[in-house]
Amino acid sequence: MSADPGAGVRVALTAAEWELVSALRDVPGSPLKQRIDELLAELVRFARDPRCTEIQADGVPCTATTPDCESCRKVTDLIDTLKGRLAAR
Repeated sequence: MSADPGAGVRVALTAAEWELVSALRDVPGSPLKQRIDELLAELVRFARDPRCTEIQADGVPCTATTPDCESCRKVTDLIDTLKGRLAAR
């Protein structure tokens, strides 16, 4: 068994997904790379299950990130702030 859990996995990716995967692989191994990996993992975990108050009665998470939801608004505002800071550099 391989130490790499993704070794040999074949999956279809969109062009945007492939671009992201390729860009992540281009970042040299370093503490910065580790922090980027951790940040992206946390962001994806949140997006998959935001645990917002808008959860439906059957337990299914809300599928819309609207400005009305405080949980989603906090994250989208943070993402917008990060994007703005990166664009300004």
